[in-house]
Formats: sequence, structure tokens, C-alpha cells
Amino acid sequence: MGVRIFLALSTAAWLPYGLYCFLAPETLKIAAGVGVDGPTGTTEIRAMYGGLQIGIGVLCALGAWKPTWRPTAVRTLLLLVGGLLATRAIGVLLDGSFSTYTLLALIFEGATVAAAVYFLE
Repeated sequence: MGVRIFLALSTAAWLPYGLYCFLAPETLKIAAGVGVDGPTGTTEIRAMYGGLQIGIGVLCALGAWKPTWRPTAVRTLLLLVGGLLATRAIGVLLDGSFSTYTLLALIFEGATVAAAVYFLE
């Protein structure tokens, strides 16, 4: 039951944020300092912040809904979010780029990785 709640909460985090970033990519400039310099940049934000996160959210929804998808969803979250967490932490050290956005992202990613490790089968 706990893994189902974890995946449902993950769906609630990833899917709406991905949709938001897809529909309004310019808002990342305000929130995270990620700017768009032309149409290709806008498409890249829509794809990486929108499409990828929508895909993660859909995978989590499948895992919450169908027991056979749960191990795949948990492992995928562990790998993808673990990669985000590690590279964000290294980026902060290399770039000195610590901000409120970065802190919240590190907390979210750390909690997600810890939960994914806990729910590994």
C-alpha cells in the first residue's frame, strides 16, 4: 500500500509540473533562472521540463494503478531522480548556484530517492 501512495504522490508532483512547463516554458526564467533564447530553446524547455516530466508522471500513475508496473516505476524514479540529485548537488559545488529553487529541488529529489530505495523490490 505504501508504494502505491508514493507513486500516486509522485504522479501528483511530476505530471502537473510537466504540463505547466510544457504550456508555459517562459515561467522557468522566473522560478529557476532558465531562460529561452529563441524557438529552439522554447522547444527544448517544453521537451526536457515538460515532456520528460509528463512521461515520469504517467509512469508513476501506471505504477500506482497497476501492480505489475510498480517495480519499473520505482526503479525508474530511483535512476532518473538519483541522476538529477547527484548532478544538481555537483552543479551547486561547481557553480555556486545555490538558491531557494535549488534547495527545494534537492529536498524533493532526496526524499524521492530515499523512498524509492525503501520501496525497491
